[in-house]
Amino acid sequence: GKVIHFLNPRVQASIQANTYIISGPNDTKPLQDLLPGIVSQLGMDNISQLQNFAASAAAGGVGAAATPEVVEDDDDEVPDLVDGNFEEVSESK
Repeated sequence: GKVIHFLNPRVQASIQANTYIISGPNDTKPLQDLLPGIVSQLGMDNISQLQNFAASAAAGGVGAAATPEVVEDDDDEVPDLVDGNFEEVSESK
């Protein structure tokens, strides 16, 4: 895959809005070019994830790692409204 590599990044943050801006001179580079410098900064759990990523990329080619499997998540849907008067229910308790 490709990553955006910032040579001298500047970070601006608005904590209240949960917004962060990273700006500065940048290049788009292949991940393999930056990997030797990244590995020394990873923890053991990240290294195992990287090994799994490399194994899946080697087994299925470049396209297998670039398109992760989509999992349906129905937890974010709004539930259907039920019939009835909510105020009557709350007053009866």
